[in-house]
Order: sequence, then structure tokens, then C-alpha cells
Amino acid sequence: MSKQVVYVDMDGVLVDCDDTFNAVDEKARQEYSGREDEIPGIFLNMPPMKGAIEAFDLLALQYDVYILSTAPWGNPSAWSDKLLWVKRHLGEAGHKRLILTHHKHLNMGDYLIDDRFANGAERFEGEHIHFGSERYPDWKAVLAYLL
Repeated sequence: MSKQVVYVDMDGVLVDCDDTFNAVDEKARQEYSGREDEIPGIFLNMPPMKGAIEAFDLLALQYDVYILSTAPWGNPSAWSDKLLWVKRHLGEAGHKRLILTHHKHLNMGDYLIDDRFANGAERFEGEHIHFGSERYPDWKAVLAYLL
């Protein structure tokens, strides 16, 4: 019997974007105001969310887990930076598990862990686990539900 499929979003779920966006220098902040995700190299050095790496590893023991993320169209380095982030932080557990798309609903699976309802997440046919919501505020709550 095959394992159930879980997709995990990167930004705001595996990756803590807020601290990095807040730490951008003033020149870049002005140049990219309102579109901070287009700053070249911004995604490469973002820290993992608290508990995210351990949670991904635990989920990978029981589920067929993939990283399902969107990379800003206006930031070509984001595509490679996200791959390098996965290699650095998830290692073998993330090997060839990264899917970058602007249409998350085209992926078939049982669960999508995402903090937003954008880029097709709102039309995902499996169960959307709304990360950061009252029911799933953090990785501890998500793991309690899925494990």
C-alpha cells in the first residue's frame, strides 16, 4: 500500500521569512518596497521556522512528503535559492522533493500544509492544513493532527 502524500509549503511554513524581510538594508527596502520577495538572494539565507526541520523529518517517516512552493516570477534567483535552501536544511529527506509552481492545485495529494490560500492552495483537492491558523498555529499542532 502506498503512503499518503503531504505537500509542505516553504515560505511561512518551513522558512521564516519575516525576520529576513525585516532585516533588509534600507536601500533594498526602498527599491523593492511592497515586493521584498523579488530581492535577489533573499531566499537563500532565511532561517527555518521553529520546529520545521524536525517536523519534516518526522512526517517523511510516515508520509510521502514533498515541498510545494512558489517562487516569485520577478526574482530568477529565488528558484535556485529555494533549491539550495532545501539541500542545506533538509538534506537527504528533501532530495528531489522540491516542486516549484504557481498552480498548487494541479498536484494530487492528501494534505497541503500552507499558510495562505493563494497560488492554487484554495483549490487543492486534498485537505488544506492552514498553518498559522487558530487550529494549526505551529508545527506542534500540525504534528499532533497528522501523527
